[in-house]
Amino acid sequence: MPTTPDDDELDLIRRSGAALRVGRLSLSAGTGSYRVKASMARLAHAMGVDRHEAHVTLTEITTTSHRGVSFRTEVAEVRTVGINADRLAKLEVMVTDVEQEARRTGVTATPADVEARLDAIAATPPLYPALLNALWSSIACAAFAFLNNGGPVEIIGVFVAAGLGQGVRRALLHRGWNQFGVTMLAAAVACFTYLGLVTALHSADVITTRHEAGYVSAVLFLIPGFALVTGALDLARLDFSAGLSRLTYALMILTSAALAVWGVSSIVGLAPVPPAPLDLSEPVLYLLRAAASFLGVLGFALMFNSPWRMALAAAGIGMVANVGRLALVDAGAAVQAAAAAAALVVGLLAAFVAPRISVPRVTVAVPAVVIMVPGVVAYRAVFWLSEGDTVQALAYGVQAALVVVALSIGLAVARMLTDPTWGFER
Repeated sequence: MPTTPDDDELDLIRRSGAALRVGRLSLSAGTGSYRVKASMARLAHAMGVDRHEAHVTLTEITTTSHRGVSFRTEVAEVRTVGINADRLAKLEVMVTDVEQEARRTGVTATPADVEARLDAIAATPPLYPALLNALWSSIACAAFAFLNNGGPVEIIGVFVAAGLGQGVRRALLHRGWNQFGVTMLAAAVACFTYLGLVTALHSADVITTRHEAGYVSAVLFLIPGFALVTGALDLARLDFSAGLSRLTYALMILTSAALAVWGVSSIVGLAPVPPAPLDLSEPVLYLLRAAASFLGVLGFALMFNSPWRMALAAAGIGMVANVGRLALVDAGAAVQAAAAAAALVVGLLAAFVAPRISVPRVTVAVPAVVIMVPGVVAYRAVFWLSEGDTVQALAYGVQAALVVVALSIGLAVARMLTDPTWGFER
């Protein structure tokens, strides 16, 4: 005969479900598997669960909650992959509040209270409407254009093209279109917009050359920086299932965008040749680099739905680290060594700043590092691979891979130095 669960088992089911929901919301907001596991375990313990274990990948969570002789295993799938820094911060604050309240009162949190708090977080709309989101993309990519030796024409062209591309991307993703197809379409829109704009200016005799080299910067809003960095950090913690799935996702997004760039290049007969360095005095160059780094990180952070205080903190950290990285490269340091040093600085500064503004460290560190991800180099690698020039593709591909690994090493070392629980299983 069928049996009916007793009250203790039903209570465990409710508590396990509330903990799992925190994991689903965290995972869909873009954080790494370590943070997802830690948030679920902390909340489960605050609700009176004896032991909570989880297996997390990019889109799936398997959890088991133990209390006494009973246990509950659940599986959840998260099909929407995106970045929502504001949600991550709210979830971190909520989990910490529940933990502290349970510790202070000695009474475990109830699933009803936790679910009510989660309902409020899940119902929070994006901080910025579509038009502002596109503007943040424009600012970030225009700053990237300058850092990639672009002049005023490139910066203006990229500003317009990146904003339009991000607007198309956000609109289609909100309608449930396939993410990889949307990435290719957004990249094509951005490239064609940039090339159309500079060609029109050239035809109207406003500029003397077409300034074609800047079109790659117009698609840098598609760089999967969160996935690249969190995936590599998952690997650093020996979480191979989560790390490899995130890196595979990031590679597929990057490849989708790069193939669209290659397609546009083939149609109009262009090659992503690096532009010549700008002819500026050293003080002016570094001052402009600092401004571009600040605005670039700020744009990316706001595009990730960060509140202003979080975005400004990330921008300040990113400015210091990126200017230092560029100075090291100018002094003759290896690109990957400079990237590792800059990421270490980002990690240490984030460890100091994030707790003081009550936000998760990842929401400050990742936007500060994204501007150092070699997106242009990666796009060139795919372009030359598509053109059949294996030597050029390999050279650019290895350079991009080494820099991404170096960034991850810098962040991982900073985390190990500042978070005793990060390097060891609790």
